[in-house]
Amino acid sequence: MEYNFKEIEKKWQKYWEENQTFKTPEDLTNPKKCYVLDMFPYPSGAGLHVGHPEGYTATDIYARYKRMNGYNVLHPMGWDAFGLPAEQYAIQTGTHPSVTTKNNCETFKRQIKELGLSYDWEKEINTTDPKYYKWTQWILSSFLIPGSMRNSRKGDLFQNSKFLKIYLIQEILK
Repeated sequence: MEYNFKEIEKKWQKYWEENQTFKTPEDLTNPKKCYVLDMFPYPSGAGLHVGHPEGYTATDIYARYKRMNGYNVLHPMGWDAFGLPAEQYAIQTGTHPSVTTKNNCETFKRQIKELGLSYDWEKEINTTDPKYYKWTQWILSSFLIPGSMRNSRKGDLFQNSKFLKIYLIQEILK
């Protein structure tokens, strides 16, 4: 029997999309929660390379395992889209960085979906989104202001980077 991967993969990808199979449950009463965060790729090229799915496969297996064991799993994906790689790609292609970044994010997302990885795409984060970078700018500026969070008791919460990531994601998704 031949495995018709084009037909079978498309069928299941369509099913997962239509049924929101990997959406983070809204049920906050479930005490079993799991947050699985991957390093966001730099969408600075024309598409994924072999190193991307290699790293994402392990976290995908873990997220699926936790879901099958009754956990509410938050498994977001996003794009670390600012910086020199994006600018360099724009220079190489002769296209404005906002255009290349948008196109590259769309290509990466399509390719990741084709791999069948179990991300909650409603929780997608893009570092070029003003709702995201307003918070990173706020954090940076607060560290630069004398007597700010870094030096106050209130700022102790922000010394824990896991807390900070969760706080930022909650604020972005409001």
